[in-house]
Amino acid sequence: MMKVNVISRKLIKPCKPTPSHLSIYNISLLEELNSPINVFRILYYPSHVVAGKIISLEEPLAQVLSLFYPIAGRYNKEKHQIDCNDDGAEYAVAEVDCRLDQVIGVGTKSKQLNHLLPVDICAADEPTDAMLAVQINRFQCGGLTIAICASHRFFDSASLGMFLKVWANAANDGELVIRPNFDSSSYFPSEKLPQLRSRVSRTGDKSIVAKKFVFDKNIISILRESLSTKWRSKANTERPPSRVVVVSALLTQALLRADRAKHGKSRASLIVQAIDLRERTVPPVPKHCCGSLFLYNHLKLTADESHNIMKNFVRMSLKLRQAIIQGMKDCTRILSDKMFGRWVLVDSHIDATQKSNNPDYKVIRITDWSKFGEYELDFGFGKPIWVSLADVPLKDLFILMNTKDNDGIEAWVYLDESDMVFFEQDEDLRIFTSE
Repeated sequence: MMKVNVISRKLIKPCKPTPSHLSIYNISLLEELNSPINVFRILYYPSHVVAGKIISLEEPLAQVLSLFYPIAGRYNKEKHQIDCNDDGAEYAVAEVDCRLDQVIGVGTKSKQLNHLLPVDICAADEPTDAMLAVQINRFQCGGLTIAICASHRFFDSASLGMFLKVWANAANDGELVIRPNFDSSSYFPSEKLPQLRSRVSRTGDKSIVAKKFVFDKNIISILRESLSTKWRSKANTERPPSRVVVVSALLTQALLRADRAKHGKSRASLIVQAIDLRERTVPPVPKHCCGSLFLYNHLKLTADESHNIMKNFVRMSLKLRQAIIQGMKDCTRILSDKMFGRWVLVDSHIDATQKSNNPDYKVIRITDWSKFGEYELDFGFGKPIWVSLADVPLKDLFILMNTKDNDGIEAWVYLDESDMVFFEQDEDLRIFTSE
């Protein structure tokens, strides 16, 4: 078992105080819907890129916190607002009693990786919880990881990607090329919604297990080629499904088959895909707008449809692609048609949460984190050789990440352990993936 010993912990405050007129940040309607959880990343840097270089990320972090000032504050859950009081981000340095290659090698246990994080993933929303926490983990070989957790009340994965890009650039004495926008609540004003019944708890859920499945570029090409006849037969310029769609389709079918094997029958299913709202609305939400700015696109299947589609890869891929296309069209309406927008953003989200607790439904969530450029993050000592997640206390969830070469996909799968027993034995998964 890897042991991580924290040798220092401090608060990093913004290098400039937040102006008094910015002392309160009201979260948006979309952030009110989020579970009390942190979004996070772990970046891995080997000894040969770190060797001989001074690792000091505190000063550039303080600089960037002045730019992203709400993340240096504390969340007030009663008022649905962030007190931008400059209390600061947590910054820890730890020593790990093993080599980096022992952590990133084949068979890495995701539960181990949680020890590299600065705080628990569920340490969010309480008055004493920092909204941003960082931990620098130094390994015996000289390699290191940068692990970061940020409150989902202010950041989604795209926002975290922006922050990391600006922080890395500041560490390299570069200009702060991204100027974040904090107007999400003007697009989606708060309704002071009561906290939804959360799918996560502060103590987590020990029955949820994680496993990583890797789809390399050759396998993805084979999957896309299996659909080519369908698309070539069309007299149009429509592109075949993306690598994200084909991987999502294969994973979804495997879970539907696992669910049938476990229950002895197919159940109605709801497949939820997250779509980034930025630059897709009318008028457009800015590209660098911070917040949780995504909608959940829903594909509903009856029990019979779930049974039939789990055997038809072409149809599954087509359905997921069509749902994404429709979701992007929906983005153009949500600001101009308030009733429609609320149904898409709020009511459908509440419906999915309720179905998650309904024994007659299987709700599967898919989110694509493969486009945020983490493998380009150079803090002054080279680019990472791996970017990982860890255990997440959410079940029936697929998170798709890039591989280092940017043309493969690492799928992080989070299931109840009783489902994983059936899922990991799926024949198609065993043929098309590696661990």
